[in-house]
Amino acid sequence: MFKELDPLLHSELRLGIMSILISVEEADFVYLKEEIKATSGNLSVQIDKLEKAGYIKVKKTFKGKMPRTICKITQKGINAFEKYVEALRSYIGEKGGGSKTWL
Repeated sequence: MFKELDPLLHSELRLGIMSILISVEEADFVYLKEEIKATSGNLSVQIDKLEKAGYIKVKKTFKGKMPRTICKITQKGINAFEKYVEALRSYIGEKGGGSKTWL
């Protein structure tokens, strides 16, 4: 049976943000924007949605006179991401060790 996919993570941009944040301690807005190839406005909206859900924490600081937005995944976000990946595995038939039964 297929597991339910988290609708918040089932968005290309939000999934991209979470995929980056799960593998780093933190990432700033500029780095995320460059890696994901998103517009500033769209990235800002998606970061806000993830923050409101409690999946990430956002810290606004300054580097010199320039504003800097730093994002960090929360434990709730890690749990949601892991659950999402597990649910995806139910769709592609992966069991445990990553066997690719669909090939």
